[in-house]
Amino acid sequence: MKKLLLIAVLSVFFVSCNEEKTAYVDTTKLIQEYQEMKEVEAEFSKKSDIVKGELDSLASAFQAEVQDYQAKMNSMSQTQRQEREQELMQKQQQLQQQQQQRGGSLRQESDAAIDSIVEKVKNYVEEYGEENGYTYIFGSNESANIMYAKDGLDITEEVLEELNASYKKD
Repeated sequence: MKKLLLIAVLSVFFVSCNEEKTAYVDTTKLIQEYQEMKEVEAEFSKKSDIVKGELDSLASAFQAEVQDYQAKMNSMSQTQRQEREQELMQKQQQLQQQQQQRGGSLRQESDAAIDSIVEKVKNYVEEYGEENGYTYIFGSNESANIMYAKDGLDITEEVLEELNASYKKD
């Protein structure tokens, strides 16, 4: 009887020792409120404004050329008008290509920076989980892949505080 009681107690002890520690983080909030992400977004907003200003300046100069042509076109010969219209069409195409190229380049640069930050956050959450004895840390986002979680399992704020503190150290 004592052996049976001892086995039962040991079984309960081992089962309770194997309890898995789980939590989740709101990945959207974690990324959006991460200080490095805020800084990168501000940096790319400035870059975007600069590019937009440069392209607007080029577009204004082009528009002035078009208006100048329209003012002078009646005094031009048919051949001169055709040549000038051809030049203006080429300039317009170049301007459009430049807009697409600069916009695409800026998007690629931004995407690469954001991907790097997302990877850094994922690695940090993994380290956090290991250091704090978690078996699983799930990610929740707008698509609601976690529909319900017991109170106390959301560790987003804790992870965010430590993540930002770690970023400030770097």
